Amino acid sequence: MLVQTALKNGIASIDLARADARNALSRALIADLASAVAAVERDASVRVLILGGLGKSFCAGMDLKAVADDPVAMGEMLRALSRVNCSLRKLPIPVIARVQGAAIGGGCGLMVVADFAVTHPEAKLGYPEVDLGICPAVVAPWLMKRLGAGAARAMLLEGGTMSGEEGFRRGLATHLVPEAELGAFTQSLAERLVKGGPNAIAATKKWLNELDGSLDDAIADEAAEISARIIAGDEAQSRLRAAWSRG
Repeated sequence: MLVQTALKNGIASIDLARADARNALSRALIADLASAVAAVERDASVRVLILGGLGKSFCAGMDLKAVADDPVAMGEMLRALSRVNCSLRKLPIPVIARVQGAAIGGGCGLMVVADFAVTHPEAKLGYPEVDLGICPAVVAPWLMKRLGAGAARAMLLEGGTMSGEEGFRRGLATHLVPEAELGAFTQSLAERLVKGGPNAIAATKKWLNELDGSLDDAIADEAAEISARIIAGDEAQSRLRAAWSRG
């Protein structure tokens, strides 16, 4: 398994466990993440989920290099990630992203799908997709819900990355703490959320999801198709090859 899971006192944790690759999202990791999220959804004893990543980074984004010569596989990865995003959003419990190091592209997408995102000032966050000739369609719906349409538009069209401090100021993160306090603060937040009424929290999350359109799977499906089509094109392929050649 490329994720590690645990459960204690109603708090579940799912940690991406591909630390040697900065938890980049491979096909296998996405499949394992989907299975872990489904298991959390089935377990009525879980009251809060902490989503994290082992090692120095939360998630460095999609591991497109692994499927560089296979546009079909790229499309499958994007569709699978889009489905995982929907599953995380629909969980009837609070989801906290514990974000250290890098949260880039699809990794930053996981960060904003969560209800809460805790990071530190030195983190590296953002959406550099357009710099690589890629359309960030998969993350766009969730970023718009987090920041609002205007701020999300500016961030995605601008591309690039930013510090955790700037990301917090611009709304990517809900909480900013020193890196040394990241784990303890996230755990404390989870313990506070566990005290809430589970029925009230589930009803509130469902209503919020209805209000902001998070339950519309058709948007997520279309987003994956758009990203898959653009990433298979000549512009994206040539820019990705150039980036990979630079290391």
